[in-house]
Amino acid sequence: MSSTVPDPYVREVAEGIFAYIQPDGTWFLNNAGFLVGSRGVAMVDQCGTEQRARALFDRVREPGGRPVHTLINTHHHADHTFGNFVLPPETTIVGHRRARDEVIATGTGIAAAFQGPDWGEIQISPPFLCFEDRLSLFIDDLEVELIHFGTAAHTTNDIVVWIPERGVLFSGDLIFKGGTPFALQGSVAGWAETLEKLRDLGAETIVPGHGPICGPEAIDEVAAYLAFLQQTAREGFEAGLEPLELASPTDLGPFASLTDPERIVGNLHRAYSELRGEPLGTPLALPPIIGDMQAYIGGPIVSHA
Repeated sequence: MSSTVPDPYVREVAEGIFAYIQPDGTWFLNNAGFLVGSRGVAMVDQCGTEQRARALFDRVREPGGRPVHTLINTHHHADHTFGNFVLPPETTIVGHRRARDEVIATGTGIAAAFQGPDWGEIQISPPFLCFEDRLSLFIDDLEVELIHFGTAAHTTNDIVVWIPERGVLFSGDLIFKGGTPFALQGSVAGWAETLEKLRDLGAETIVPGHGPICGPEAIDEVAAYLAFLQQTAREGFEAGLEPLELASPTDLGPFASLTDPERIVGNLHRAYSELRGEPLGTPLALPPIIGDMQAYIGGPIVSHA
């Protein structure tokens, strides 16, 4: 593991439900989790490097040495799925139908966009039990609801893991706590719409995709950033500015303290797509946009994973 960030830690957020938090929540330092029952363990997401994925798997097996029977991927991004392959082959990997397609299409190529990690010997292992809207999973008698809200948001294939009896939500990257939300492969407008549906669940405890465990106030924080982004994009689009031209002088105001500020450039590219009237989630060419993000910070995009 990188010596520049603290080690991951585990918190029991409700009886038998654990969050696995990877500080500091920046690029490829995502959160995961696991639910423990009498028959075994269901995991929520994996990590982005082989070393971190194996460390998580070892930690998950500690409570009673029970087998891991299920892994849920909240979306296709590599920080949440690269580590899928370290689980035993009999583990059922669950995800949205489009998540499977995107994991396969992306492969390991996205790793080249980041400087820093020792990725290890990653083997692409996509979800193979897939659904479109909702799926229920039971941990003994505890119902776990897997929900896709019907539109592109952080990605086209985000699902949440909702345990209504315990008021616990694993939000995936629909919630960033302390980090800049990233809509490049999703939709700004769709994400804002999805947050309203997320709020209606009534979660008391949220395990975000990145950052510390939080409560429902984090929904408002992400919504405020998206509103700021839409307003900024509208003004720049009407002025005829390219996303990088607009991003460079933009005052981030209350969002200046969020990590990974270069994401504003990718977010503006996505917002411009929507202002052009393109369908939500329309694929955008990643290499030139990543180049713009690098230009915004004047160097490579670094991960401490």
